[in-house]
Amino acid sequence: MHRLGTFEQLLLLALVRLGDDTYGVPIRTEIEARTGRLVSPGAIHTALDRLEQRGLVRSALGEPSAARGGKRKRLYRLTASGSRAIANVHGQMAEMARGLKPRLGTP
Repeated sequence: MHRLGTFEQLLLLALVRLGDDTYGVPIRTEIEARTGRLVSPGAIHTALDRLEQRGLVRSALGEPSAARGGKRKRLYRLTASGSRAIANVHGQMAEMARGLKPRLGTP
């Protein structure tokens, strides 16, 4: 079983939301928009590299783009293992949170 830190969970959830073959900027935008947490591009790529080494995401280089001066984007997608890992964490958190809404109050 894979242990996932909070930031890793946010990255995997962003990949679930955005779908296959997304890159760092939309991932960063998604996390910042949904959490209000500012995230550096370096943190995104470092954590995605770590998740790739663990087999939870896979990356490939996209096609060169004239708008990017011929540079290629690194595109990320969730692997089956990554999908199982985030589903497991999500299930655990949902189970722990069940019934707590009255105690937590409404934000």
